[in-house]
Amino acid sequence: MLKLALLFLVIGLVAALFGFTAIAGASFAIAKFFAFLFLVLFLIFLILGLTAARKIVT
Repeated sequence: MLKLALLFLVIGLVAALFGFTAIAGASFAIAKFFAFLFLVLFLIFLILGLTAARKIVT
């Protein structure tokens, strides 16, 4: 998922460089969405992992 965010970021940068503003804006929006989704899923699984580890230890 993080790879997709970086891919769309690069596509957006290249499109902006060549003047394709609509494609650049859409690519940046998709990159932000994937980055946010990655962050949310990372935090959810981090919390789940910490609570599971705490239950195993005690």
